[in-house]
Amino acid sequence: MSTSDPVDRHMGESLSERSFTGYRRQSGMVGVRNRVIVLPSVICSHIVAERITDSIEGAVSTPHDHGCAQIGADHDQTERTLLNITLNPNVAGATVVGLGCEHLQSGPFAEKIASHDVPVRETAIQTAGGTNPCIEEGIELTNTLMKNAGATDEESARMSDLTVGIVSSDISDSTRTVADPLVGTVVNRLTQADAHVIVAGIERLAGHSDTVQDRAADSSVRRDIQMMLDRFKMQPGNTRSIAEDSTSYPLEEITATWGNQPVTEVIDYGDRTARNSGLTLLDSPSRFEEAATGLAAAGASIIIHVTAEGIPTGHPIVPVIKITGEDSTASVLADDIDIDARSSTPADLISTLRSVADGASTATERHGLTKFAINRVGPSM
Repeated sequence: MSTSDPVDRHMGESLSERSFTGYRRQSGMVGVRNRVIVLPSVICSHIVAERITDSIEGAVSTPHDHGCAQIGADHDQTERTLLNITLNPNVAGATVVGLGCEHLQSGPFAEKIASHDVPVRETAIQTAGGTNPCIEEGIELTNTLMKNAGATDEESARMSDLTVGIVSSDISDSTRTVADPLVGTVVNRLTQADAHVIVAGIERLAGHSDTVQDRAADSSVRRDIQMMLDRFKMQPGNTRSIAEDSTSYPLEEITATWGNQPVTEVIDYGDRTARNSGLTLLDSPSRFEEAATGLAAAGASIIIHVTAEGIPTGHPIVPVIKITGEDSTASVLADDIDIDARSSTPADLISTLRSVADGASTATERHGLTKFAINRVGPSM
């Protein structure tokens, strides 16, 4: 549908006027959840972080396999991803849990978080005197953050305050022709209403390196897209199948989730967006767990995930709306899917988006299914 269509104009106007209740942070961004996270700085402390959250209703942990034996760009990407996760507008505070001898030291890292005015506490297994003392200290520290978070005032916000992350995990027929176009129509309406959209999953662009640059808003973004695709050529392994298959389809089909919007920004994995409107392209694979973490670090407060296979996993920081256009998935996994693209309209998706922003639970939140993973500078195994 053309953006000049009167129905689209009407929907855009009404969308910009719709409100929800959220949490406005010191950064000016608006969160749709009020999470206190327990963040391990290293793989060695992630069990302790999970034990802490198990004892505190409402706290969430972000277990990962990183923080030790990483060097160079790989270490830098992990550190900036974890830092920017704590700056996500859904985060009200963070307890950093370290071991004591890791590369990414919990103490200095907590100081970096504090420099961004995020409420933070820190503990480490070795300095606390062992596993159990660290758990006990972590519970006490996190309870303090939970109390502070509970005092955070909610306020009315508009849909234009949202930053919405998008990831489409496959290029099956139902995804390309049913689910992705539905999302793309909503992306058009969101951006017309001055909301911000961030899209992950760049491997599908590899076979269209010449034409995809025409989607750039200006010459600077065009250069950034080319640099991103050049980096992708050095990525082996599991990103290749989508890249190879995507050459069989026109660019318009495999980028249908973008709507007809120009790309106004390209950011590296783990980086935070510098924009509050338009369409941002995130240098991230479409593997859901890694893409979701990258989108959360970029600043997305809600994620829309298109999945033909019905991947049921959510994310601990950001609510995830699951969409499918696949007949079998919509039928068999109906309780794990929020939007059946076969029978839903753009208005249905917008209504769900607003309801989730206003506090309604997604399928993954109801089931308590979350996964946190960070992309590596190299293959994901």
